[in-house]
Amino acid sequence: MAFTDALIDHADVRVVMVDRRYAVGGHWLDAYPFVRLHQASAFYGVASTLLGGGRVQRDGPEAGLHERATAPEVCAYYERVLRERMIPSGKVSFHPNCEYLGEGRFVSRLSGTRYEVRGRTRVVDARYLGPQIPSRTPPPFGIAEGVRVIAANDLVNVAEAPSQYVIVGSGKTATDACVWLLGNGVDPGAIRWVRARDPWMLNRAVVQPDPAVFIGMAADILQAAAAAKSPDDMFARLEDIEVMLRIDPAVTPTMAKTPTLARWELDRLRTIGDVVRLGHLHHVEPGRMVLRDGNATIAPDAVVVHCAASGLQYRPLVPIWGSAAITLQPIRTGFPCFGAALAGYVEATVGGDDAKNALCPPSPYSNTPADWALMQVLGNQASMSFGADPDIKAWADRVSLNPARIPPDMAGAADVSTAVDRFRRHVGAGMSRMAELSRM
Repeated sequence: MAFTDALIDHADVRVVMVDRRYAVGGHWLDAYPFVRLHQASAFYGVASTLLGGGRVQRDGPEAGLHERATAPEVCAYYERVLRERMIPSGKVSFHPNCEYLGEGRFVSRLSGTRYEVRGRTRVVDARYLGPQIPSRTPPPFGIAEGVRVIAANDLVNVAEAPSQYVIVGSGKTATDACVWLLGNGVDPGAIRWVRARDPWMLNRAVVQPDPAVFIGMAADILQAAAAAKSPDDMFARLEDIEVMLRIDPAVTPTMAKTPTLARWELDRLRTIGDVVRLGHLHHVEPGRMVLRDGNATIAPDAVVVHCAASGLQYRPLVPIWGSAAITLQPIRTGFPCFGAALAGYVEATVGGDDAKNALCPPSPYSNTPADWALMQVLGNQASMSFGADPDIKAWADRVSLNPARIPPDMAGAADVSTAVDRFRRHVGAGMSRMAELSRM
């Protein structure tokens, strides 16, 4: 939708949106009820319509940080964008519950009605990096009869407290599940957490839609990277300056997908002392788990919570503008909505696929610390490419989805100027060293 939103604002086109799901909202329609965006709402959605109104939280554990929308709020936002903006434009039609068949043809999964889009068309593939989530993905481990396994979504439906919750997973879904259970009175001792890998996470306080904060964080990363001896050393340095967080200070994380986490969430997670680190779970049976590196016991009445879907997809980078389709991928590091909106704007305003691909090379998601360094390098190169075009830069500077934008009324602020100066001072050495670290 971010691609379509930017495209219809700047081109005389007709867009046919085909979706397998029953409404707009993508994987948010299947999300667990207690999930929130892990970044500020302002970084999410479409370029024309600010999600959340740019509000700052006034109370609670994240007072002073920008709000993060809930799943119902995200879904309602997309529905509003569709019904109040896209459909009334006369440029967009939406076909839910449909399967795309190729060559401009699609079919309703409910009625069987077949459709064909004729004439000169271009396919936009927004599925290439579609995430896998527990409610739509079977557990990646065997389950013997007599074991109760639920997806994170079903935690809210537990009607009788077990003596033990077994959380399987190391990423954002697992941390959210643990924080939610603890926040609802579950004793930390009643949680056994199966973490095949420990994760690095970004401190949410430094990923904010404030140029002094965000660009300052980018400068911190570059300065730390320039002095780092290894990827692990870079992350340790970033932890020292409170850019990165880890759950257990005694364990070096090997996973670096780096969702954001707040300090209050970290404090809660650290109360869970029963952590199983025996590799990936292979099989669970009554009273026992079989893992890659050994076995572990569980309570006879344990509820095993599946938080082990792969989430982000790590498919090969391909040119966004290809002969068969426009394949949406992140462009600026870590902000897929901005990348999709940017691709929509470039599709509308730039001629020739070669020129478009030169301006907007894709950047990957990260999985390991070395991957994370490569993601930063490629994302920075992409930012330099599209930022060198005056028209694209002017558009990007107006879009709240762009985390590095500097609003005109803040351009001369002292703290912003200081952050920009620091970024410029460290970008050369920092990026050069991260390119080396990515190969370690």
